[in-house]
Amino acid sequence: MSDRPSSIIIVGGGAAGFFAAISCKTTSPESNVTLLEAGKTVLSKVSISGGGRCNVTHACFDPAALVQSYPRGAKALRGAFTRFQPRDTVAWFESQGVKLKTEGDGRMFPVTDDSQTIVDCLLGRARKLGVEVVVRSPVVGIEKRETGFTVRIKSGQKVLAKECDRILLATGSHPSGYQLAQQLGHEIIPPVPSLFTFKIGDRQLRELSGISVSSARVQLPEFKLIQTGPVLITHWGLSGPATLKLSAWGARDLKQANYQTKLFVNWLPESKPDDLRQLLLKVKSQLAAKTLSANCPIPIPRRLWQYLLGKIEITERLRWAECSKVKLNKLLQTLTQDTYQITGKGVFKEEFVTCGGIPLKEANFKTMESRCCPGLYFAGEILDVDGITGGFNFQNAWTTGWLAGLAMTLK
Repeated sequence: MSDRPSSIIIVGGGAAGFFAAISCKTTSPESNVTLLEAGKTVLSKVSISGGGRCNVTHACFDPAALVQSYPRGAKALRGAFTRFQPRDTVAWFESQGVKLKTEGDGRMFPVTDDSQTIVDCLLGRARKLGVEVVVRSPVVGIEKRETGFTVRIKSGQKVLAKECDRILLATGSHPSGYQLAQQLGHEIIPPVPSLFTFKIGDRQLRELSGISVSSARVQLPEFKLIQTGPVLITHWGLSGPATLKLSAWGARDLKQANYQTKLFVNWLPESKPDDLRQLLLKVKSQLAAKTLSANCPIPIPRRLWQYLLGKIEITERLRWAECSKVKLNKLLQTLTQDTYQITGKGVFKEEFVTCGGIPLKEANFKTMESRCCPGLYFAGEILDVDGITGGFNFQNAWTTGWLAGLAMTLK
């Protein structure tokens, strides 16, 4: 065994790459760790995430519960989270002087509400540990040698060759990372978008842009998928946590359907249909002389109520006493099984998340080492792992990055 320090190259200057580099140098200060970023800046996704506040992780400290927020990768991450989970993430950032706070929905942010706090923390720690960070250095090829790797790096008009003992790919969903992995013997599950909003053709619905419902049930009947939670109406269709979760679990099915399928919405999921029917009959009796339009008896925004009435051709002047049994049944069905046609997908802010990448069977989640190419490691979204919105994708980056960084120094 050689006495010389290990030489480690990390490809990708995002959350996973930086955390892996920090983990490497923390465990083995004598190792030579170089982080290569193709772009002109590092940690760009960290900067824009959470509306510029950086949703660092989620306040879920039970690995069994935590993995339920990953449409793909849950089984593989279960063991990984027993070794590094959100509690460890919180502790690590606090050890660096960055305190996190928990919001009502479980999302955790720096108390500064500024993603630059996280960027500065990671940059500062990497610099202090002696990680060499090189930007504008895309990797154009990797060759496996008997005792390590030769990495070809584009630098201006030249291509430089650099040798290393071990290498980590943390390139997210960028095609270059997939190409490098394929060069080293890996298959790639074609990436498709996850976490997106639904485009709806109904112009009158879109005119309600900005209206939200705190709890609605959204369903893709063709794929037998259901989610419940807040729903937001936008100028292109529907968004909000329930919609985004549904898009994540249905990512591949929706891609296959070219983002054209039926969507059911139950605007009152906590009300049983029979109870709702009795409520409507009671209101019909008590407010007989009043119009339906001006008297909404259920907890949804008035403009949404009026829009739903319009869908079943109940006019503004119709009084409760004049509401026929047929109309009442239609109203009940619209409240509990409103139907829309999805006509496409929108993007969820700037936070582009994909599913696909390195098949999970091709990586050892105890070490994050490739099962196809010894000495090659993976971290973050290059793997076929994706989480729902709420800090789960960053937690995947912190966990896999930390474990990979630790394992790369133990050889």
